[in-house]
Amino acid sequence: MKITRYYIPAVALMLSLQINAQTSATKRADKHFDRLEYVEAIEDYEKLVKKGKADAYVYKQLAIAYHKVFNMAQAAKYYNLYMDAAEEVSAEMYYSYAQTLLVTKDYTNAKLYLKKFAQAQPNDSRAKKFLKNQNYLAALEAQPHRFEVEQLGINSSYIDFGGLEHGEDLYFVSARNKSRRTYGWNDQPTLDVYKVTKDGDVFGDPKPVEGAINTKYNEGTVAITEDGETMYFSRNDYTDGKYEADEAGIGRLKIYKATKVNGKWDAVKSLPFNDSQYTVAHPALSPDGKTLYFSSDMPGGFGGADLYKVSIDEEGNFGEPQNLGAAINTEGKENFPFIDKEGTLYFSSDGHLGLGGLDVFSVNKKGQVKNIGMPINSNADDFAFTFNPETKKGYVSSNRGELQAIVANDNIYEVAEIIPPAEIDLFVKVIDAETGAIIKQAQVFHFDENGKQLAHKLTAAQGTVGFMDLLAADPYSLRAEAQGYHPNTAAVAAGQEGEVNVTIELTPIAPIITEEEVVLNPIYFDFDKADILPQAALELDKLVGVMKKHPEMVILAESHTDSRGSATYNQKLSERRAKSTVAYIVSKGISADRISGKGVGEADPKINCGANCTEEQHGENRRSVFKIVEQE
Repeated sequence: MKITRYYIPAVALMLSLQINAQTSATKRADKHFDRLEYVEAIEDYEKLVKKGKADAYVYKQLAIAYHKVFNMAQAAKYYNLYMDAAEEVSAEMYYSYAQTLLVTKDYTNAKLYLKKFAQAQPNDSRAKKFLKNQNYLAALEAQPHRFEVEQLGINSSYIDFGGLEHGEDLYFVSARNKSRRTYGWNDQPTLDVYKVTKDGDVFGDPKPVEGAINTKYNEGTVAITEDGETMYFSRNDYTDGKYEADEAGIGRLKIYKATKVNGKWDAVKSLPFNDSQYTVAHPALSPDGKTLYFSSDMPGGFGGADLYKVSIDEEGNFGEPQNLGAAINTEGKENFPFIDKEGTLYFSSDGHLGLGGLDVFSVNKKGQVKNIGMPINSNADDFAFTFNPETKKGYVSSNRGELQAIVANDNIYEVAEIIPPAEIDLFVKVIDAETGAIIKQAQVFHFDENGKQLAHKLTAAQGTVGFMDLLAADPYSLRAEAQGYHPNTAAVAAGQEGEVNVTIELTPIAPIITEEEVVLNPIYFDFDKADILPQAALELDKLVGVMKKHPEMVILAESHTDSRGSATYNQKLSERRAKSTVAYIVSKGISADRISGKGVGEADPKINCGANCTEEQHGENRRSVFKIVEQE
């Protein structure tokens, strides 16, 4: 459904792209584009191309318009022409082009443009995810298929999506009502909510739901309470016969509540947190019916569309919407949430690492977001996933089929789980590497494959600790620390089963003390940075161990830079590095009066190579030295 999938971020994107770009030649096409009438906009822009009047702006508008109707071959063509013709390209355009290339399976160039995006927008969470796992596609394609899918026979030649089963009925959204007005986005009728009764594996004839749900405007996906008496649904901003639009003249989506009266859906009310200036859509209910989840581009979010939740009390009153946070939401679009009866959250996103377009993701008990893989996901848009863990069946919507004219149609697919997600119980033992003795009260840190800390526990009297109910399909890493020992790590490979036992050996810290300093392996910093890197943390932990063994020892940490940049800047940078080093040592339990820092700048290089330093030599000059000020 183009209105709910793509509409949310459209206005802001259009405004940013059209400033000082429209001309008299593009006026007609731009008018259609601004109204979200992409089919007619494409026709008018293409006429300019045929007349030889196209420029970077026209190519850009065509790329976006074809992207909106999911004609990705044409979108890729015009993104490429735009990239060649434009004097300056935004990071988001690089990302959009990369997504288009993923859909068309041009993986080499998709990776190239994801790198360009990451270089232009390095602090974007999407860039960080990609840079940490640039070969993620191979892992997704190798992932065991948990589900099988089959296209439903009730699909029409128009858009159909959003299947939700309630009892013996399947509710979904369709543009098949040809008596409706034509929607300019995709040149199809506006959307209505339909219901079809299922007898075993056989579906009856779909019919529009009875009552006041459907209007001449677009209706979207639904959520229904367990008792079947209340429905939440999306609709264009149309209440009591009155249509509202935002400041740009666009009718936003809102969530409405309807009550079943004499077998029909009636008493339609707009929810209190709706607003005509932003979109609120894609309702989903928690198993107990006390929490409503939805997608919105309301102010204060992370990206184009974020997931939110809001409480519902026993009287039907709503609390304040709460954003689900940065672990789930990205600078892209997160939408179509669904919570199954076991409390697992599913949603669609183009901001997490995927196969192209929207992919379906799940959130496990640890709060980890995981792509649920093929064949639920494809190179197309895959969304509106619903699943019943009791029957092991559900539905997903996708436009992976053939184009209808120049538009990709959505269809509903039935889902059957064939491989339940396997879990492992991970038990970690920490021992002395020299004697084999167990180490009590050792700290064990548990990380996911991206280095995010999931848990932190202390070993018991038996020197062991357990991390339970972990997804077996995921790899993990462990880190163990104990006073008087060097830290050590261990990897847990994906694909194991049942009980997994890991032993981590810690080596006692040997004396590394001279008369003048504590000698560590080099503490290196990234160029122009003062952050403590993971390898540096391992070395600093050794210093912490020495200082805990020698409680009278006082250390001066000297921080040095390389010679790039001005001497004044380098002096300040070294002072920041010294401050970071001292802060790390203090955070590990060393009293602040036993550790101090001094920034030396570029004044005392380890290798005096002047202006001819290699990158390796610059790296060695970025270092820390730990001088003994006092000791017993």
